[in-house]
Amino acid sequence: MAKKAIFERKNVLVIGGAGFIGSHLCTELVRQSKVICVDNFSTGSEENIDNLLNNPSFRFVRHDMSAPLDFRKFSELASFQIEFQGIQEVYNCACPTSSKHFEKFYLETLLANSYVVKNALDIAVAHQAKFLHLSTSAIYGDPLEHQTSFHEQYWGFVNPVGLRSCYNEGKRFAETLVSTYRRKYPIDAKIARLFNVYGPNMRPDSGRMIPDMIRQASENNDVIIYGDGTEQKSYCYISDIIDGLLKCIQSQEVGPINMGSTELYSIRFIAERIIQVLSSQSKIMHQPALPAITRQVVPDITLAKNRLGWYPVVRLEDGLSRTIKEMAARKVLRFTDFTHKSNP
Repeated sequence: MAKKAIFERKNVLVIGGAGFIGSHLCTELVRQSKVICVDNFSTGSEENIDNLLNNPSFRFVRHDMSAPLDFRKFSELASFQIEFQGIQEVYNCACPTSSKHFEKFYLETLLANSYVVKNALDIAVAHQAKFLHLSTSAIYGDPLEHQTSFHEQYWGFVNPVGLRSCYNEGKRFAETLVSTYRRKYPIDAKIARLFNVYGPNMRPDSGRMIPDMIRQASENNDVIIYGDGTEQKSYCYISDIIDGLLKCIQSQEVGPINMGSTELYSIRFIAERIIQVLSSQSKIMHQPALPAITRQVVPDITLAKNRLGWYPVVRLEDGLSRTIKEMAARKVLRFTDFTHKSNP
């Protein structure tokens, strides 16, 4: 298919657009593009895109991308004139990521890493669109002895039949799909490998560590650490990741390319910081470590620095404060009864 003329704004498709990262991506893209957000709400949330629904440059389509997407079936997309303009960019953000309740999404995770990626790539091929797939540091698996960082040339050490193989090995297969399509078809398909990301729009019941701790501390309940709390991880704030993704899709670099923070913090430090910011009365309690969690090291982001001019700039302390304030504001708006009037 020949590339089509762009009228006012380019058409951009964000798959998994109501999820944590996808919703932030939609918010940034809609400033200059017409955005089609596709999600089936398996782990995404309508709340994440509420602020976009009245924007004339934004359309939401509820659809499970494990089945092919036919734009013609959605009348709400008529104003985007896809049949004339086509699609210029495709971002694939779709995949469950919970570390605590991952067993609830075994099959959904497998489908997200196979059929969803294929169907997304088929759209990119049909429209000769730029394609960016969001991969993960989990493809590296456990680090080798004395290994302190992961470089993109490292192939990884992953158990293909382990408890979390639907995610870890699934993400590896997804990268294979992207790279194979790029070799077979003339498309600009890129891969970004994201390390731990945090920020507003994380669901408080998602089973992820930081939103779990914020919810617990905000309610003055025990803050649970799985393990002894000395394990160190790196965390990159969402605005830095969005900046990196946008730089990646506009670049000549196809990747895979690492994106994440190179600073390590212990889990206990993060818990203590959250309790401090919230002035919470919570105590830290320990429970057994979650099964089959890979030990993490920091990303080598030399490639992102040199090829994209990208590096994270938001300090963990600042990012946590922003995240806590946003989650607290959402809780107030969700549970306050504005119709209630006090007695005179």
